Amino acid sequence: MKRQIISSINHTLNSAVALLDAIDSKTYQDTSIGPYFSSIGSHIRHTLDFFDCIITGLDTNDIDLTARKRDEVLSTDKEVAKQHIYNLQETLTSYVDVNTDYLIHVTDNMGKGKVTVNYTLDSILCHANSHAIHHYAVIGYILDQLGVAIKIPGFGYNPTSPINNREGI
Repeated sequence: MKRQIISSINHTLNSAVALLDAIDSKTYQDTSIGPYFSSIGSHIRHTLDFFDCIITGLDTNDIDLTARKRDEVLSTDKEVAKQHIYNLQETLTSYVDVNTDYLIHVTDNMGKGKVTVNYTLDSILCHANSHAIHHYAVIGYILDQLGVAIKIPGFGYNPTSPINNREGI
């Protein structure tokens, strides 16, 4: 199962690379679209932070999703973000044959303070992939509002969306 999950994540991350190749730096950094005035780059950085928290916490069995690095270079430099994606994919691929049949402590803030729950590596990776797709949908909205039309099939749509609704951006 882990091989399929990591393959799916790599597909999702490859969509981000296709996006970064299709837009210019000005579009990547634009913060003019409300209501949140966040850039495409900030959403890419945020999704990468989520994966980084997983990788960082695996060795100690303590993944803290509130301990994000928030490296602003990832928000502003497309090429650095792409390289980060490639490095992340390489690391994730190295987990394919690793035994992870144990519970991992995952901490997050649910709005009323930090809470730690148990996950498996498979479940936190699935969560991270869905989280990325959710932010891709926001990116699709930003692109639409900026009047930037690009085609990346399925981008921003959960694979469980009905096929006729899953065109992508």
